[in-house]
Amino acid sequence: MKEIVEIIAKALVDNPDQVVVEEKADNDVVTFELHVSADDMGKVIGKQGRIAKALRTVVKAAATRENKKVNVEII
Repeated sequence: MKEIVEIIAKALVDNPDQVVVEEKADNDVVTFELHVSADDMGKVIGKQGRIAKALRTVVKAAATRENKKVNVEII
């Protein structure tokens, strides 16, 4: 799932080399922290957070197939 977040984020931004995804596990919840450059923050979040919401939806759908709970945080 980490790869899914990374691939989608790199496709959205102008500086794909600055995209970093960190995976942190707490009990039964996995959190993916997405780091992008300040210039690309708006492209990842989108208008009214629509792109961020879509990214979270895709990752949660993939996690459901593996019976896991995930969160995606954009930092």
